[in-house]
Amino acid sequence: MRTLLTFFACCLLLAGCGEVPSLTVTVTNPLPSARAGEMIELPLEDIARALGKEECLPVAVYSGDSARSVVPSQVTYDGKLIFPVSVPASGEATYRLLMQEPDSTPVRCTGRVYPQRLDDLAWENELVAFRTYGPALQATGERGFGYDLFAKHTNDRPVLETMYRQALEEGLSYHEDHGLGMDCYAGGPTLGAGTAALVEGDTLIYPWCYESVGILDNGPLRFTASLLYKPFVAGTDSNVVEHRLITLDAGSRLNRTEVTYIGLFRPASLAVGIVLHEPDGEFSAEAAKGFISYNDPTTGPDNGRLFVGAAFPTAPSEAKAVLFPESEKKRRNNACGHVLALNRYEPRTTFRYYWGFAWSRTDIQSMEQWNRYLEEFVQRLHSPLQVRITKP
Repeated sequence: MRTLLTFFACCLLLAGCGEVPSLTVTVTNPLPSARAGEMIELPLEDIARALGKEECLPVAVYSGDSARSVVPSQVTYDGKLIFPVSVPASGEATYRLLMQEPDSTPVRCTGRVYPQRLDDLAWENELVAFRTYGPALQATGERGFGYDLFAKHTNDRPVLETMYRQALEEGLSYHEDHGLGMDCYAGGPTLGAGTAALVEGDTLIYPWCYESVGILDNGPLRFTASLLYKPFVAGTDSNVVEHRLITLDAGSRLNRTEVTYIGLFRPASLAVGIVLHEPDGEFSAEAAKGFISYNDPTTGPDNGRLFVGAAFPTAPSEAKAVLFPESEKKRRNNACGHVLALNRYEPRTTFRYYWGFAWSRTDIQSMEQWNRYLEEFVQRLHSPLQVRITKP
């Protein structure tokens, strides 16, 4: 009998040795509304600590307690495991981490520099696409300060590479919709779709094109780029360098952007602006609610509307529309002004905000829907998902 018990005990030990180490991730939603597809971040060092190990890679993610329902994931440049979660209102959801090679994840976020198009940095996810301009464009003397938008039909596969190739090699302009989407937005020498700029008195210090860029994450679920700008003068500080860290996640219409001004030694006013193309156009300047937005008419006939917005973790001190005088309109490609969110910037800090858009030819078709999206986004910033890692 004793020999039989010993045999069974050895079998159990051998079976345990073959088990893949795992952890349970419990995600709690403090809001009374469901949250679907929201990205969470788990530092790899926290996962390793929970396992009692020095390292934890590779990691595969599954929903629930089983290893049947695969969840797409990515390890980011700064050592985080990210994956989308869905959590019921005022409830919780569980996920399982297995220390094994994950299945491949389809690319939903990606971007690159297009030197053949004057150094455009262009990036996208399945919902939205963007670009900002580089040194080759600045060398031509063209003024392209603000972020530009590519309206795109919802598509699980990237489309910018095709749109640029069609434009550059086949003569199919991306200012027309050939089935993938289009650039029907006019940014030009303005703050465009949510660019940040220091303010000197009542004057915006417009940033020029980026000077250098590094792509840190390139999918499948997150795109991150680090951009540096040429030194400029801000008040008594004569060698100020702006650094931007732009992050776009799958499933989000908004970029997270972190702005730091190196060489700025005094507090300053910082504006985030959206260009106005109609003097009496529909906009919202909701400082107390933490967002600004604008219903943009788009360029060209019958291209729908673009709902552009910016959201802030800390409410701006002021939000308002500022129209250009007639003398300045000509310098701004006949734009009418900006809707601005004004904020306080302290030296040696990083200012974080979010900006993006929706196209009326997708699931957001009115300004009311867009403002609700922004307001709910700010609520989620104020009530982040709570994450707990435990051993099963």
